[in-house]
Amino acid sequence: MKKVINYIKDSYNELVYKVSWPSRTELTSSAVIVMIASIIMALIVWGVDSVFEWVVKFFYSL
Repeated sequence: MKKVINYIKDSYNELVYKVSWPSRTELTSSAVIVMIASIIMALIVWGVDSVFEWVVKFFYSL
């Protein structure tokens, strides 16, 4: 049981004193970058899917 308590104490100390938390502006800018990248990736996947759909429809219409 003592090992578990020491582990929790060490985890807390590391979380409070050793982790560098981002500022609000850094967090906001990172979130915006992730959203933009997600939208771009979604558009790319949608475009590839549309091309494959067109190709399949073209081959089945022959």
